This record gives sequence, structure tokens and C-alpha cells, in this order.
Amino acid sequence: MKTIRVSAAVIMDGSSVLAAERGYGEYEGFWEFPGGKREAGESGEDAIVREIREELGVLIAVDGLLCTVEHQYDGFFLVMDCYLAHIKEGKIKANEHIALRWLTADTLDSVSWLPADLKVLPSLQSLL
Repeated sequence: MKTIRVSAAVIMDGSSVLAAERGYGEYEGFWEFPGGKREAGESGEDAIVREIREELGVLIAVDGLLCTVEHQYDGFFLVMDCYLAHIKEGKIKANEHIALRWLTADTLDSVSWLPADLKVLPSLQSLL
């Protein structure tokens, strides 16, 4: 079974966190923390800064590792390092997602999260 390691950004703004709706693939319409695969020799922090610049058009500052989650999907095993971050520069654009939404503790359950991203919520709730 193939293992895929990705970095995800848990972008905070006060007591809100950014969620992104996937616009492609098998999980189109599900919500996730934006991010993606690491390139060869790239750290998790470098990967998430690069991915967010590509996906959202902004520069983020990484504030630290929130958690690492693992999930068995059909066809691959996912290891996802989730980094707390905030926007340092720029205005968010949905370059690769259908929609973006700022969620609070009261609205975290208002979207259909991808299974791996759902596992991040317990670590996040104490911050919101």
C-alpha cells in the first residue's frame, strides 16, 4: 500500500480557521485544510508555505505543528502534518478550491470534512 505524506495549513484568524472545499477528484465537494504533498528534500514547513502560495495566493507564517494524523483511504495511506499558521501577506484567492470559508468553534461541524481532516478537529477545538 502506498503511503503519501502531506502538509496541511490550519490557518487561523483570531478565533476562526480557514476551510477549503475541494473542486476536483473523488472527494470533490468535501472540505479540507489546504495543503499538499511534500517535494523531495522539502521540510513540512517549507512545503506548506509553497502549497499555500500556490493554492491561495498568500504568504503564511508557520506558528508550529498542531498535530499529525493518519488515515487509510482506498488505495493509499495518508500521513498529514498539520501546521498552525497565519496570513503574513496577501489576500486569499480560491485558486484550486470551489469555496473558502472561515469557521468558528460553533460552525466547525457545518461542512462535510474529508475523513483525515475530520481527525484534526479535536486538536483544533481548544484553540477556537
